[in-house]
Order: sequence, then C-alpha cells, then structure tokens
Amino acid sequence: MNMEETVEYLKEAVQSRRPHHVITANPIMVMTALENPAYMSVMTSAELVVPDGTGVVWAAAKGGEPVRERVAGFDLLHELMKAGEHYHWKVYLLGSTSEVIQETARRLQLQYPGVVIAGYHDGFFGPAEDDEVVAEIVRAEPDLLFVARGADTQEPWICKYKEQLGIPVMMGVGGSFDIISGKSKRAPIAFQKLRLEWFYRLLKEPTRYKRMLALPKFAVKVLREKDTVTKRG
Repeated sequence: MNMEETVEYLKEAVQSRRPHHVITANPIMVMTALENPAYMSVMTSAELVVPDGTGVVWAAAKGGEPVRERVAGFDLLHELMKAGEHYHWKVYLLGSTSEVIQETARRLQLQYPGVVIAGYHDGFFGPAEDDEVVAEIVRAEPDLLFVARGADTQEPWICKYKEQLGIPVMMGVGGSFDIISGKSKRAPIAFQKLRLEWFYRLLKEPTRYKRMLALPKFAVKVLREKDTVTKRG
C-alpha cells in the first residue's frame, strides 16, 4: 500500500477497535529479525509492516516484488494526526526523556488542536513498571499509541502488551519525538531525495556506527538472494 492507502487502512482499524501493531521496517530491523528468532516472531506477528527505510524499498525492487512507495514512519505519524483532527482521536505518547515527551505533546497539540493528547509517559521505565504504565495507558483510552523507545525495545514491548493494551493503532516511531520536540533535526530534503537520511543521522550521531554496520550486510544479503533466485529461475 502507498501512504494514502495505509492511512485509510488504519482509519478502518480505529473504527474496528481491534488492536493493530504497525511496524515501520528498515534494514537494521530486518537484519535483526533474520539473526534473532524472537525478533522475527515480533515482526511476523504485526498486523501491518510498512517500508520505512529506503533500503527496504530498494530490496523489494531487487527481489522482484516492488512496493508502491516508501511509507516513512515520521510521515505516517503526521498523516495519522491529520486524520485524527477530523475524527477527534485520542493519542497517547510513550518514550524518550521527560523533557522531550512533554515538548512533543505540547507541539503536537498546537499543530493538531482537533486531536486529544490523552496522556504521555517517558520511556525510562523497566519491566517492573510495565504493568503500571500499561494500566495508565488503558485508562486514557487512546485511539493511537506512538512508542519511541528504540526499535530493539519498542517493537517487542508493543507485541508483548498488544492484547492487554487493546488500542486500535500502536506504532513504534523511533526518534520521531526528538525531531518533533526540536531536540534534533530531520535530514534535509536533499538527503531525503538521495535516500541518504541514514548517512545524515550517522554524521549527526557518530556513535550509531555500530548499528549502521547492518546496512552493508543487508545489501550483500539482498544481492546474494537475488542471484540465488535468478539462478533457480
């Protein structure tokens, strides 16, 4: 599905009230799933996986099953907020630091006054606090839950508590709150058009280099798989 179809699908999800876990997939997440069976289980159990990373879009084309277009998680968040204005949806924000989450809530409420920010909580809590946090979110009765705790943490957490939360749309949004709050900037349009957002983030956050090592591994695997399929054909 393209962005417009994805939003329509998730509008119907809100109307149905059935829990939907939305994963915005990038190459690092795909490689993690291939190397970690538990993470693979999380990925395959999600109701919707969208091609967030340009690498995933490239891989789909190389594999002979191209996607309609990239559906970036940051953009999808804003498209859902726009839809929420019309329907007066309630939104809960979870993750990042106290300062970032408060500023994110403030800015989103200003930008989308028709949406109700039903609550927010920072991401600094451990398994011992999970039940308390889940109960707090359930009491807020949101239509959308955006979780920003890092892909390695947020997706398994949503998967674990999906049925307990019972929220129509639950989506991991990674570093989106940092950008919305103004703590960091999204890659300039030039980088986005060249599909080099990952490189821009690496320049801004050199400590991410270990995570980025998954990118060349991903590219090699895609090309090898393509060669294998071609030879079989």
